[in-house]
Amino acid sequence: MVYNFNIHTERENFYNITSYVRQAVNESGVSDGIAVVYCQHTTAGITINENADPDVVTDLLYALDKTYPDRPQFRHLEGNSAAHLKASCIGSSVTVIIQDGSLLLGTWQGIYFTEFDGPRSRKFFVKIIKG
Repeated sequence: MVYNFNIHTERENFYNITSYVRQAVNESGVSDGIAVVYCQHTTAGITINENADPDVVTDLLYALDKTYPDRPQFRHLEGNSAAHLKASCIGSSVTVIIQDGSLLLGTWQGIYFTEFDGPRSRKFFVKIIKG
């Protein structure tokens, strides 16, 4: 089964969506399998990272800005080439094991929707596959 979720992003940021993915797992009733979390946008992504210290997200955003700055040489007419580069770096999906009805995440891990071209109304999908 595929679950779709809407998220409104205010700005470039990492948005913790772990609770949405847990909700999909709970509703599915699957106790062992995998959850695939996917975003169909080209200036946003999905990743897993630390969810305990908000400074990690601050540092990640800083490093991505330094690594992929906006440049006058970019030719894309919309002017958001840096957002496309960041989204390509992060990727559009993650897969998490479901064990005993729970996501098999590490103690400090959370699942994030990453916005690089906000504010936007976005969608992401969770596919639950029984193991």
